[in-house]
Amino acid sequence: MSLFTWRHVLLLAGFIAASVIPCPAADDAAQRLAPPTLTPLPLGAIKPAGWLRRQLEIQADGLTGHLQEFWPDIRDSGWIGGKAEGWERFPYWLDGAVPLSHLLDREPLKTYVTNAIDHILRNQQPDGWLGPVAYAGPGNRVRDPWPVFVAMKVLTQHAEATGDERVKEALVKFLAALDRQLDERPLYEWNRMRWQDALLSLHWLRDHGGGSFPPHLFEKLRAQGFDWVKHLSDLPIHDKVTKWDHASHVVNIAMGVKAPAVHYRETGDAAERGNAVKMVEQLDRFHGQATGVFSGDECLAGRMPSQGTETCAVVEYMFSLEHLLAAFGDSRFADRLETIAFNALPASMSDDIWTRQYIQQVNQPVSRRAPKPIYTTNGDRANLFGLETNFGCCTANMHQGWPKFVSHLWMRDERGLTAVAYAPCTVQTEVAGTKTTVAVDTQYPFRERVEISVTVAKPARFPIALRIPAWCTAARLTVADDPPEPCAAGTYHAVDRDWHGTTRLVLDLPMPLRVERRERDAVVLRRGPLLLALAIGADWQVLDGAPPKVTYQILPTTPWNYALEIDAADPGASVRLAQRSLGDVPFGGAEPAFVATVKGRRVPEWDVERDAAMPPPQSPVRSAEPLVDLTLVPYAAAKLRITEFPVLER
Repeated sequence: MSLFTWRHVLLLAGFIAASVIPCPAADDAAQRLAPPTLTPLPLGAIKPAGWLRRQLEIQADGLTGHLQEFWPDIRDSGWIGGKAEGWERFPYWLDGAVPLSHLLDREPLKTYVTNAIDHILRNQQPDGWLGPVAYAGPGNRVRDPWPVFVAMKVLTQHAEATGDERVKEALVKFLAALDRQLDERPLYEWNRMRWQDALLSLHWLRDHGGGSFPPHLFEKLRAQGFDWVKHLSDLPIHDKVTKWDHASHVVNIAMGVKAPAVHYRETGDAAERGNAVKMVEQLDRFHGQATGVFSGDECLAGRMPSQGTETCAVVEYMFSLEHLLAAFGDSRFADRLETIAFNALPASMSDDIWTRQYIQQVNQPVSRRAPKPIYTTNGDRANLFGLETNFGCCTANMHQGWPKFVSHLWMRDERGLTAVAYAPCTVQTEVAGTKTTVAVDTQYPFRERVEISVTVAKPARFPIALRIPAWCTAARLTVADDPPEPCAAGTYHAVDRDWHGTTRLVLDLPMPLRVERRERDAVVLRRGPLLLALAIGADWQVLDGAPPKVTYQILPTTPWNYALEIDAADPGASVRLAQRSLGDVPFGGAEPAFVATVKGRRVPEWDVERDAAMPPPQSPVRSAEPLVDLTLVPYAAAKLRITEFPVLER
């Protein structure tokens, strides 16, 4: 999907402006950072409610809340003095477990992660290095900074939630140690590709007055690191990659997309916004999937819907978009973030979040061992649902998606607050010198209405800006008892007023069905930010293992190879929509929030090849098969699904 080709409008003039953020050495130009357009609130200022809280509770009751009990790479990690892997997996898990535990105030998880962080801080090396100096893994790498980049992100979240002042000192010491090491051993392999993630914590330190540190570290890291802006702004990889390398690796790219935001904060160069747009457009053009992510199994693999996307890339792309959104304020990044969060993220995990896929497919009619998979480098278990099928990195890294999404729903602008994504939550912060509570009551993205209550402790004037998605051309906002007013698609609609007591805002975001053309003139159907998919009957079979270490294959029990009879110009005339109650599992398949019925015919020649759906036949297609009703549900509710359909000849 190319969201960046849709109509959009830049931020309202004068609504968001620049202001200098205090830093440790305000008189030194090298220490100053360009202020972001939007500033995320500290961890804990936004708490999930409604269906979103339920989604996080499912996560805490699943792998995120229990990996430390049984998975050796977490339970016995070298990061806490054990003998197991001491590289990226424990910090990866903490990067989701720490914010999750604070957002839910969940015990004993909260105590466990706090004790783990205490161990890391108390055992910092005398020269400042954080974590193990070596790990039990390939090549037994010594003092690899990459996993510490992840650990620093964990520490900054912990500091925001708890006020632990030790974090600033620990980061300063590590950055000095890193600075010295880079003179003797420049960046290499993974840390060379992921250097920009180190700058996130350096920026946090400078934003929070964290003491002295090497002012030249950004330039040193950039000089030694991979140039993602150059690589992705004019992407040289136009087709499916046939040989693994770092520059085409999907997770490296998902992390690298945040590079313009990092550059902008260091340089203040406004051109970085355009670079970010170009990077996303290029990935869409050659490798974009309907879920808003790009293919990668493990490397870039083109636009066909049977190519997979690694779960690590899903959560890392979300995190990069959150930083692009903060740096530049561009609502298109928020549109993309919602698309991924409400489709690709929940689709990558089982409904109870006790298993996950290594890769997911937009067209996924079967999930079983593939002796000769269509992927470049993945093995025969990449599509299975399990604990660590294919490779365990996704088992460790998948946890950050939902908690960080919660923490980026609302952000500060120069004078007030901005809603960048919609989900039920409560925001507690101070605006214009007064304690302010914003309560969001909604079943969006499953429903069209978002109700917002703004409560101030004392009267104050400030703006609240509400993002209007680019797909919503008939949005309307009602403030208190005022008449409804239209809102332009692709903008932030500002409500600048004197706030007293509690004021109610009602934002209606109509969601007509939309048809998008894909490769071979296939179509996907969208309703608001949600993709629709054919729900294929699924037989979950235990392939091996026993709880909690189970691996499942899923075999289809109903046909899947259909072409749709649909009027692309007026899809509402071809599709019947039925709302249902939102179930206990928001994105679950047992109780989908709505179903859509459309007619179609089977296309017998469209079959499975190498345990994956063949590319959709070129539309329009002919079929003599009977015309039948097909049931479509939200994409993530169908673990076996067809999402890109050929279209019948009219």
